[in-house]
Amino acid sequence: MRFLQPAEWSKPRGFSHGVEVDGSGRWIVLAGQTGGDEKGDYVPDMAGQVGAALKRVMKLLAEAGAGPEHIVRLTWYLTSRSEYEAAGAGIGAAWKETMGRNFPPSTLLYIGGLVDERAKVELEVTAYVPKT
Repeated sequence: MRFLQPAEWSKPRGFSHGVEVDGSGRWIVLAGQTGGDEKGDYVPDMAGQVGAALKRVMKLLAEAGAGPEHIVRLTWYLTSRSEYEAAGAGIGAAWKETMGRNFPPSTLLYIGGLVDERAKVELEVTAYVPKT
């Protein structure tokens, strides 16, 4: 995989503009993961829900023998801009704990709501694991 970063563009913070995948391997496509726990319960804060959603993503990737370094696309659906912005430090800590220094191409959208009204975030992931 090669991350796409034109020399004349400023480097983005927290994501990459794109990634090129060349060669044989396995694609992993995850359904959107919300910030609920294994029982379907939600913590009330945005940072806690982002952390839970990221852990769910990591669990699913591990099932396929993959990790955060294999993510080639991450789409965020968030229900509140103000809550997201206020939770920056907590979200950053959750990211570091689960994703480390991996910053895949990402899109962040603010939406009116999710299917489960308690959910504040949903993450959609596509990953690629090269053949070894």
